[in-house]
Amino acid sequence: MNLPRLFLATLAATTFLANSASADGVVNVYSYRQPQLVEPLFKAFAEKTGIEIKMVFAEKGLVERMEQEASLSPVDVLLTADVGKLVDAADKGLAQPLHSDTISSKIPAALRDASEQWFGLTMRARVVYASKDRVAQAEMSYEDLADPKFKGKICIRPGDHPYNLGLVGAMIARRGEAETKTWLEGLKANLAHKPNGNDRAQAKSISAGECDLAIANTYYMGLMQTNEKEPEQKDWAAASRIIFPASPAMGTHVNISGMLLAKNAPNKDNAIKFMEYLASDEAQELYASQNFEYPVNPKVAASEVVKAWGNFVPDTLNVVEIAKNQKAAAKLVDEVQFNN
Repeated sequence: MNLPRLFLATLAATTFLANSASADGVVNVYSYRQPQLVEPLFKAFAEKTGIEIKMVFAEKGLVERMEQEASLSPVDVLLTADVGKLVDAADKGLAQPLHSDTISSKIPAALRDASEQWFGLTMRARVVYASKDRVAQAEMSYEDLADPKFKGKICIRPGDHPYNLGLVGAMIARRGEAETKTWLEGLKANLAHKPNGNDRAQAKSISAGECDLAIANTYYMGLMQTNEKEPEQKDWAAASRIIFPASPAMGTHVNISGMLLAKNAPNKDNAIKFMEYLASDEAQELYASQNFEYPVNPKVAASEVVKAWGNFVPDTLNVVEIAKNQKAAAKLVDEVQFNN
């Protein structure tokens, strides 16, 4: 490690643990998940165990930060919003295996790493938000989104966002790169405007009449439908309904949020307790009721809000295949200049 890198890593560790006289009773978390989505879980865990969660949140760069900090990293647990970051961190040697019967009994094998270096926590489907007023079509496939009949009618966040790269990666696994590139070109030709904003912004655009269809994750619909602090988001949600895309070649694309135990976790025992809690029925029910995500534990039911959207057939593609194809997905997004 060179001196600038050593300084940065030491500074990060010192800053992270500031105001903490002892590492006892602490779990240090790096989170790609937004604070409001995970803090209720942190609070419940702290009340249950007395162990405090200290979190650093960032939308980008946390895996790279762990690489830079190396053995001096203060992080115990990494939380991600997609499978790609989990696999990337594990491939870079930033995780350590966790053999826990408590966790493996709750999380299906298809949603955790075969060598137990990472684990899925929740599922979300990447679906179509359709205008209730302007779209009569009840069923749709992802392939349909490239149909010229939808020219100028589709909104989407930037193509290089992990949520969209996951979908494109799944398309590559199912259709191959050449066919997926053609599909991306057709989708781009149908956009109402340049990709921008987050998933909620796409619902807002439908409500404003800027587009008729949008690609977004399911749980954002629930967050908007129940948003008391920003009631205008209820209006955005009310303007759309969810269509779960499916075709003979591909069911509805599902990605996961997840967790891993950092290679150099300084509070390993506490971190394991925390990870086992996140896999528990109690935590899965919190995810379902407050975040409107699909629990990975098949014994925990989705919330009533989520059930109201209807049933769907999830794509059976293993989430590892999605992660494997994300670099190729990013390459295609660049090649077709999707964001331009």
